[in-house]
Amino acid sequence: MTTALVTGGSRGLGRDMALRLAEAGHDVVLTYLGSHDRAQAVARDIRAIGPRAVVLPLDVADPVSYPAFVDALRQALDQLGAPGLDALVNNAGTGVQAAYADTDAQAFDQMIAIHLRPAFVLTQTLLALLNDGASVVNVSSGLTRFSLPGSAAYAVAKGGVEVLTRYQARELGARGIRVNVLAPGAIETDFRGGAVRDNPQVNSFVSAQTALGRAGQPEDIGAVVAFLCSDGARWITGQRIEASGGMFL
Repeated sequence: MTTALVTGGSRGLGRDMALRLAEAGHDVVLTYLGSHDRAQAVARDIRAIGPRAVVLPLDVADPVSYPAFVDALRQALDQLGAPGLDALVNNAGTGVQAAYADTDAQAFDQMIAIHLRPAFVLTQTLLALLNDGASVVNVSSGLTRFSLPGSAAYAVAKGGVEVLTRYQARELGARGIRVNVLAPGAIETDFRGGAVRDNPQVNSFVSAQTALGRAGQPEDIGAVVAFLCSDGARWITGQRIEASGGMFL
């Protein structure tokens, strides 16, 4: 049995990623920040599919907490009888909505701390637990390709993740570790207050700008992650894969 770690796996895209990885046969370790009960509910859904699940707390923006997290993860892997991780999905994150001229340094630093630094430092911290031949998926955004006012800080952090992905793929390739970056478009989740999901005007705008004529659903993304972590993607590394339904083509 292979084992995958999904950060931010208790809701939204992370939840669906965890479930799709479980359907593909992975045991799943998922992290959460804030809602232990919600994370446990995802773990129960994974166990209902068949694989095993472990839930661990993690604030990806706090690198001081990483050593304790690694200790807890080692214990979880021992509990699962796993020699290490076969897949790592750097998914945890949140957004900030502010015009470039109004984005202060604190908001900018927050986006770097939540999105870019964990993809760099947390992955680095976990290298000893990644099996040779493992797959790493970093999560970016369609906003690195197209520009929507109010998303500068978030998009810049995600752009850094995309550059980092290429360096990780190049430098970790000697161990057979593949690293790719997945860029979702606008998805109906609670991201940014659930605007795409709950605001009819926003949803209509997204649908009108999307070649496939609708906003994305979480299940449009999780299956792509499961593929990138599968043997079928064994010759794919260092690539940016956008799953946006064709936004702004």
